[in-house]
Amino acid sequence: MKMTIKIYNTLTRKKEKFKPIEKNKVKMYVCGMTVYSDAHIGHARTYFAFDVIRRYFEYRGYDVTYIQNITDVDDKIINAANDNGVDPLEYSEKFADRCLKDLDNLGVRRADKYPKASETIPEMIAMTEKIIENGYGYEADGDVYFSVEKFPEYGKLSGQKLEDLMAGKRIDPGDKKQNPFDFALWKSAKPGEPSWDSPWGKGRPGWHIECSSMSGKFLGLPFDIHGGGMDLRFPHHENEIAQAEAATGKDFAKYWMHIGLLTVDGEKMSKSLGNMINIKDLLDKWDPEVVRFFYAQAHYRSPPDFSDKALTNAQKGLDRIHRVKENLEKYATDEDFDPETLYNMDKEYYNEINKFREDFELAMDDDFNSPQAVSIIFDFVNNTNKYFEKTELPHKGICKYALDMLTKLGNVLTLFQLKDEDKDKINKELLGKIRQIAKKYVTNVEGKTIEELMDTLLEARENARGEKDWNTADGIRKDLGEIGFEIQDTDKGPVWRKK
Repeated sequence: MKMTIKIYNTLTRKKEKFKPIEKNKVKMYVCGMTVYSDAHIGHARTYFAFDVIRRYFEYRGYDVTYIQNITDVDDKIINAANDNGVDPLEYSEKFADRCLKDLDNLGVRRADKYPKASETIPEMIAMTEKIIENGYGYEADGDVYFSVEKFPEYGKLSGQKLEDLMAGKRIDPGDKKQNPFDFALWKSAKPGEPSWDSPWGKGRPGWHIECSSMSGKFLGLPFDIHGGGMDLRFPHHENEIAQAEAATGKDFAKYWMHIGLLTVDGEKMSKSLGNMINIKDLLDKWDPEVVRFFYAQAHYRSPPDFSDKALTNAQKGLDRIHRVKENLEKYATDEDFDPETLYNMDKEYYNEINKFREDFELAMDDDFNSPQAVSIIFDFVNNTNKYFEKTELPHKGICKYALDMLTKLGNVLTLFQLKDEDKDKINKELLGKIRQIAKKYVTNVEGKTIEELMDTLLEARENARGEKDWNTADGIRKDLGEIGFEIQDTDKGPVWRKK
């Protein structure tokens, strides 16, 4: 029986059954990096967690749209760029590329889109204008602030009351704010900073407004899940809610998910303690899969403690899993068998394989309980070892069934990713198959990439449909389906994806 996914919602402080706003779709926004330096293991912790969450939704059959912003206009970026004598936007572009590449090397799958603050200025200006128009914001000498006192629900995410926060707080001399907790929507231009024209003069957006604007632009309001590190809950996420709901009058995000902050050898990771570890440096010492497996062994809301000992233990556990996978690969056949045949091969082990899947799903359905899921994988490893011990000649069919199950569930936790050389080989073979299909329907297919060939085939299919040539249109869909590609017809036209 298919269970319902339950999510701990920071907004309500309880686990809730996940009910998507749009049937079978998940729209997810996660606060991305401020790109003024290389990505570190804290970033990796957060984006690994949401990669697993996204993968499990997909495993459960949901169509996931995952947006993650890049903050490329910020005080830290401007200061670092000025220190290095370069343009702030050029500086942030370089580090954005480096940070994403580091996460690629770690094996964290990319979001569907990475909008940048510098590319979304018109939307931020428009939202700021709406906030002022609706009575929640005010201008002060070229700066624009959000008035928290005007938003009665301020504090609903963090559980803090404005009157308690304000106790003892004063407005600093020279500050343009009307209230100490009012926050900037727009900042007037200063020498040496990037700036844009606005109704309030040249300037740049405040930090909080970018996420409110981008999430609405790319996902619409309300959307299903908003996430980020636990440190962003207040004030960043609190301010996002206030801005978005004040501007639109709509609910912002339905479920809020926050990732527990990582420690290093029992201490908070910080520059002042000198214990910041970049992903790049970490991967010089440890295999990416070991690092990901370490992250998987902590619940996303818990604070994992990073240490060489913890990674060594992760390596040992991962080796056990890979040994069983290799044993299954020795016997597995390429042939698929129906459930009744598999059951008759070995009733006990067949039931163990299915129990593995059921228990794994129960764990992940319960607020993405990855440590429990890892424990269940180890139970399966033990049961598989027992199967090999008692069976003189393991059945090829049931070994294939077990291998497929282990690989499929392991992939949810990012295990068993292909090495670069294996990817190159598979992509070369796949390119050859797509090229053969394309030759049936179009000309001039040589020298094109997989993406270019797929786009050409989609165009050919659309042309065939327009001419009511259903045999050609259906043939393209069928041929691509046989090599693992799916065509989806959307309001914006056809799209393709690898199954």
